[in-house]
Amino acid sequence: MEVILLERIEKLGQMGDVVKVKSGYARNYLLPQKKALRATDANKQHFEEQRAQLEAANLEHRSEAEKVGKKMKGLSVVMVRQAGEAGQLYGSVNARDISTAVTEAGFTITRQQVELNQPIKALGLHPVRVSLHPEIDVEVIANVARSQDEAKVQAKTGKAVVSSEEQEAPAPAAAPEADAKTGAKKATGAKKAAADQDEATMAVEEAANEAVSEQAEEIFEEGAAPAPENENENEEKAADADGEAPDAGGEAEKKSK
Repeated sequence: MEVILLERIEKLGQMGDVVKVKSGYARNYLLPQKKALRATDANKQHFEEQRAQLEAANLEHRSEAEKVGKKMKGLSVVMVRQAGEAGQLYGSVNARDISTAVTEAGFTITRQQVELNQPIKALGLHPVRVSLHPEIDVEVIANVARSQDEAKVQAKTGKAVVSSEEQEAPAPAAAPEADAKTGAKKATGAKKAAADQDEATMAVEEAANEAVSEQAEEIFEEGAAPAPENENENEEKAADADGEAPDAGGEAEKKSK
């Protein structure tokens, strides 16, 4: 789609330029924000008629923006947010947050004027560009801290206030090989301990089996030993019976005589 720029647009052109842009960009941004007109014959004629007035208004707006820019130079706004010890925010700071803080500081701007490529997600001092006019930009410092006291420290030192432990934490990263060796040694020791335990268990089981076998043998011997005595008693009884029989026969013979 071709449009006529009504003001300077960065990376597109100056006021009055006829440029070709994507339809979505024109419909969603340039046309609703009254930064451009469709490049029709009627609009081109209308722009030429209003060109002098538009340029005069642009110069006036630019002059005002320059004055505001001088006042805003060096402006720093404090954004208090919750964060971890390493400085990572539990959330983020976006363009709306910054525009609100700048407005509260006495300079009325909209979030569309805050040029922030991506939300801020860490503590520290973050330079943010604010567009006061298509030709005038000013840099504002977003001081993101956990508290007002930390914000003062950051403004004085120029560095984010984070835990010293977290700062020193990356140092051990140079020892992955040592960790691997330690892990291997631990694994080998665990295997050896398991093998020793298995051997001890087997030894205990063998000792128990031997004890059971010995006990069984003792029980068997005790139960089998009395058998010969019974056999002897039976033999003695049989012998007594045989001995008594001849006596009875002898008495019978005597009586018959």
